Formats: sequence, structure tokens, C-alpha cells
Amino acid sequence: MTPAALALVGITVLGTSFLSGIFGMAGGLILLGVLLLFMDVVPAMVLFGIIQMGANGWRAFLWRARVEWALVSRYLVGATAAFLVMRLVAFVPDKALLYIGLGVLPFAAELLPRRYWPDITRPTGPYLCGIVIMVLQLMAGAAGHILDMFFQRSGLDRRSIVATKAVCQTTAHLFRVLYFGSLAQSFEGHVPVWAIVAALALAFLGTTLAARVLEGMTDADFRTWSRRIVHGVAVVFLVRGLWLLAVG
Repeated sequence: MTPAALALVGITVLGTSFLSGIFGMAGGLILLGVLLLFMDVVPAMVLFGIIQMGANGWRAFLWRARVEWALVSRYLVGATAAFLVMRLVAFVPDKALLYIGLGVLPFAAELLPRRYWPDITRPTGPYLCGIVIMVLQLMAGAAGHILDMFFQRSGLDRRSIVATKAVCQTTAHLFRVLYFGSLAQSFEGHVPVWAIVAALALAFLGTTLAARVLEGMTDADFRTWSRRIVHGVAVVFLVRGLWLLAVG
């Protein structure tokens, strides 16, 4: 990448890490979109996974005392099973229809009867969450707004939500790096090592600054803004899917 492109990516990493550090989502979608402007899909996915793994891992460390480890362990069972199946099947659906599905899902979930609402604290919730998120991460590249659906109707407070989601997302991005890394012919030459190190440093900085903002929010404000972001991201997916359907 050119110096200008690297600078743009650096600014994006800082800004999106700050956004994700507050709400635990949305930043990754923006970052991936910027990376895809300058890189092919496979190397972009690998770099994206490395940056997001660092940002989410640091967020999990900062809020480690609030992580719900029982939920994480069950989430990992579902995510690992889905990863192994996806790696064997290597099924890739039509991208346009997939984006439309991702856009519709949050709105459709709100129309379900309360007993069917996705909730990660229900007995089967973490397993289902792990399966759904892993499939979407590998097929669509971003699923943070879907992951949030499983937390929005739980009884967890904002710190526990951000902390637990950070651990779940760290493992999801690790699987992403393993998946796309095994498909890459070569990652060398796309991005210099120093740029990767700098991007991780910016991700750590954005995440650290966001922790102060999260502390100052109320649980009610956190849930309100999270819901708005989920719907905003869903609309973006819908528009993207309809556009691909129209031009494809």
C-alpha cells in the first residue's frame, strides 16, 4: 500500500477501535470496508483478523474481571464446531443474498415472540450464538451486530456485555485468521511488518480511550445506542445486498 493508504488505514484503525471499545461492535465493519479498498479479499481478511484480534484481546484484558467465562466456554463449543464444518464444506453462498439476510435478521428478531428472542444467557443461547457468529464471520466477514442481538436482551450490565463480547470476538477473529490464512498463497508484500505493529498499537490506544467513555455511560444509554447502531449497520447491509443484486 502507498503511504497515503497506510495513513488512512491507521486513522481508521484508531477510530474504529474507539467505537468498538465503547459498544463492542460496528468498528470492524468500517475497518474491513476500508481494507478492501486497497487489498484483495484473502489478505484483507487476514490483516483484519490480526488487528481485530489485538483490539478485542486488549479490550478483554482491560475488562477481564467482568467476563462471563461460563458463557464464553459454551460459545466456544458452538464456534469450534461451526469452524470445523465450514472448513470441510467450504460453502460460499451468493454474497448479495447473504448481505440482505444479515440486514433483515435484526429486524426480524424483534418480531419474534419474547420466548424466541436470542439471548446468550439462556441454556442453549451460547452454543447457538457460537454457531451463528462463526458461520457469518467466515461467509460475510462481519457479524458484530448479530452478536449484539444475543446480548441486548440479557440481564448483563454494559461492562459485562463489552467484556464477554470481546473474548468471543477475539476467538472468532483467531478462527478467521486460521481460515483465510490457510487459503492465502502468500501474505508477504501486502503490508510491511512495521505497519501491522503500528496498527495494533493504534488499536490498543483506541480501545484504552474508549474504556473511559464506557465508564461514564449508563446501562440504559448503552442499550439505546447499541440498538441504534445495530439497526444502522443492518440498513447498510440491506443497501449493500440490494445494490449487489441490482448490478450483478
